[in-house]
Amino acid sequence: MATGVSITTSSLIAHRFKHKTYYQVPNPFSKSFPYFLKATPPTIFRRKSFSLRPCLVKEEINTEISQVQKENAVQYVDNDVRNEVTTTSRVVSERLARKTSERYTYLVAAIMSSFGITSMAAMSVYYRFSLQMEGGEIPLVEMFSTFALSVGAAVGMEYWARWAHRALWHASLWPMHESHHRPREGPFELNDVFAMINSVPAIALIFYGFSNQGLVPGLCLGLGLGPTMYGMAYMFVHDGLVHRRFPVGPIANVPYLQRVASAHQLHHSDKFDGVPYGLFLGPKELEKVGGTEALEKEIQRRTNQSKV
Repeated sequence: MATGVSITTSSLIAHRFKHKTYYQVPNPFSKSFPYFLKATPPTIFRRKSFSLRPCLVKEEINTEISQVQKENAVQYVDNDVRNEVTTTSRVVSERLARKTSERYTYLVAAIMSSFGITSMAAMSVYYRFSLQMEGGEIPLVEMFSTFALSVGAAVGMEYWARWAHRALWHASLWPMHESHHRPREGPFELNDVFAMINSVPAIALIFYGFSNQGLVPGLCLGLGLGPTMYGMAYMFVHDGLVHRRFPVGPIANVPYLQRVASAHQLHHSDKFDGVPYGLFLGPKELEKVGGTEALEKEIQRRTNQSKV
């Protein structure tokens, strides 16, 4: 009975040591026991634990390397952003300088052409009638006909320009007029040729009316003066006020001209199939196609833009 209890107890102790990872030192008096441990009393040892210090050092090194990499990456990004900002600033400065030069060039051309045409027209009218009044007779009929026809021709040019704009410039002559609907490079564009073409018959009529006397030459003088006045007004409102190719001064504050400029801006947006095709009667064209609300919004937009 005692033997059985002893065996059972030994088995339990061995089983416990086996699962708790304990090791029993062999008998120090046996021949297999190492000689350098024989002086050591028998005892029980645990497994040796490993230190985490090398892992912590390695982790700190990796953290420092990552921090250096991040700093280098941020530095590279900052350099790229700085270079991009510098490049953008240089491009913007060059573009502003080019635009300023273009506006100055076109302003000089507009002033010279306006001054030349106005002087020519005024001198033609003055000398045309002063020569006829040297004999003491005032040609009232001829003078009235000349001025009346010049005003009528100026108004008629608006309807001619509207028809030509729709039927010719946006049709068979679109390859030339297309330059006006694209971003302009330089002070001039191919569409400016139309202004030169329209000036040829006007100058010819003025020269014929100035060089001859009578009612018919007087009517020709009026026919030449009308398109000339319309052309100058068109240049200042269309090129100067609408497209801002040169400064126009106080005429930019005229309320009706602001409506004209806004209406023509809607022509370039193609919101109403190109309407309006005319210039000075453009707001009336928009009213007929239901574009009054869009016109008011465009006027407000241009007003806010001019205040910035």
